[in-house]
Amino acid sequence: MENRVFLPVIYVRGTFYQVGYDVGHTFKSMIEELVQESKFLNDELLPAYNTEAGQKIYNDTLALMKQKFPYYVNELQGISDGSQVPFFKLMLLHIDSMILDGSSSGSQLSGNGCSSIMCNHENVLKVVLGHTEDAFPAAHNHLYVVHADITEKCGRRERFSSLCYAGHLPGFCMNVNEHGLVYTINIIEPVHVYNNKTPRHFLTRAMLSARNLVDAQAILRDRGTGSAHGFCVNMSFMNQEGLILFHSAEVGPAENNESQLSILTVSPGESHARCNKYLRLKIDEDANGLAVLSSDGRHRVMERIGSPTTIDEVIDLLSNDEDQDYPIFRRGTEKDIVLTIATGIFDFNRREWRLYADNAKNTKPIAIFLMNM
Repeated sequence: MENRVFLPVIYVRGTFYQVGYDVGHTFKSMIEELVQESKFLNDELLPAYNTEAGQKIYNDTLALMKQKFPYYVNELQGISDGSQVPFFKLMLLHIDSMILDGSSSGSQLSGNGCSSIMCNHENVLKVVLGHTEDAFPAAHNHLYVVHADITEKCGRRERFSSLCYAGHLPGFCMNVNEHGLVYTINIIEPVHVYNNKTPRHFLTRAMLSARNLVDAQAILRDRGTGSAHGFCVNMSFMNQEGLILFHSAEVGPAENNESQLSILTVSPGESHARCNKYLRLKIDEDANGLAVLSSDGRHRVMERIGSPTTIDEVIDLLSNDEDQDYPIFRRGTEKDIVLTIATGIFDFNRREWRLYADNAKNTKPIAIFLMNM
């Protein structure tokens, strides 16, 4: 398919189920295409699901999520009903690699994407969170933005804007909520992934409800269960009093029914860049897997160029495709088939979220949204 440049957007209001239904109905064809084209789903997750062990992991995980996050299960059910894509297929995409094996990540197709840069230079009015959304080719042209205002009869309310993969819950890419939380996600692929724990997609969805750093820490720790997977949340609460702070929260698979968690604070005058490997938590990763190999290559480029101090430098760095094997702006090489399918720039000084559908250095934003809600 030719390289189309488009980014559909939906503004939606209702209950969790209603919002999910309207999103599913609106993007039905896009969700169907992604489900049909996903090698990870069709070649790995579905065969695992059709085993006795896979059925148990699926059923146990679904039951656990209905207990812990019933609103988000309802939202996913709405996406399924609206798109007429079977619920179990969408749920498998959220259960992810934990269904492949009870103790091992097992797949090179579950993730491997994204670079994030936090640039906190308030003295020169350059406070920015930049992020590339990197994915396997099946996800190309299968993104949309959801602006949601959700209210349940019980009074629970969530308002947010989120870049989403088709058929996936919001919260997994780039996000802003009504409390001033701005965050991006970097997946990490530890060697050991555990079943009977919380899939990372549900924890990142729950982050859209966070009011402050205390809430965010509690969501990520997920005491009593803990995360099944690895990921990193790069975040800032732009409405907090005083100078803006960024936080890079590495999350590791649960130990003693609680996620492993390490949070680095990026203070004024500092910058921090990260990709798809652990920089602080001591957790085993596959040194020969694409997530680590690509991350090492991208980090080498970042170290050579140096820390950015302006928005233009952040854009230049995220747009860099000079490395022939593992570029930051990923264009599909012999060693790295992953593509950068979107770039986001959160400009804290102008309170603007700018999204690019192609290399940000060479193109104009395809969409600009206000970060204030």
